[in-house]
Amino acid sequence: MKIEQNSPAVAGPVERRVRCAALYVETDGVYFGVPGVEPWDERLDARRYSGPLPVVAHPPCQRWGRYSHGAPNKPNQYRMGEDGGCFAAALTAVRNYGGVLEHPAHSKAWRWHGLATPPGFGGWVKADEFGGWTCHVEQGHYGHMSRKATWLYAVGTALPALIWGPSEQRLHPIALERYGYEKARRIGMMAMVGGKDKTKIRNATPPEFRDLLLRIAASAHQTPNVELSRPLERSGSGSA
Repeated sequence: MKIEQNSPAVAGPVERRVRCAALYVETDGVYFGVPGVEPWDERLDARRYSGPLPVVAHPPCQRWGRYSHGAPNKPNQYRMGEDGGCFAAALTAVRNYGGVLEHPAHSKAWRWHGLATPPGFGGWVKADEFGGWTCHVEQGHYGHMSRKATWLYAVGTALPALIWGPSEQRLHPIALERYGYEKARRIGMMAMVGGKDKTKIRNATPPEFRDLLLRIAASAHQTPNVELSRPLERSGSGSA
């Protein structure tokens, strides 16, 4: 298994001339208002996307995760993989037009669609026979309040060395005080984020991670599947 590794990349500014399509994104979310980005929310139905721009795809993950069949008290509410064809369409868009797809780590969609499982310690590995590459990265390195382990799938792009491995452990101070270290560690940061927006906050893409994905997608068809010789630089430091 070939692994592409190099110096860790950090996100830089997305240039105005960059043109990408962001698929399956939240209405008025972090991809809206970004120069050069064409956001496709639920209203536009990203399954209908037919190019020509390279894409950043965030297909729905509910039917591919731990509770793909439904909540614990409703175990047969859904069938695994029945997402209306969203993941398959996102995969096709990345393969046809170049770009990168993001999903939670350990997504069952990888095995279902014949993609190789990326190693947890990081590095890009070949994913399939369609020119795809995949990796495991934590969004906690890029601004998310939790670690949020994530799998990426890219076609036709540069393969930047990301910040591999576990991100810093985050324990909510109230949970730590109330329950002690072990339980605070188990329940994680998001368990202490109350209210109706808990899922929305967890699912949100941090701006720093968004910019990283956009820069990967923007490299499509320019330097296909080539590892970068240096990291992507932080905002204000220039471009890779």
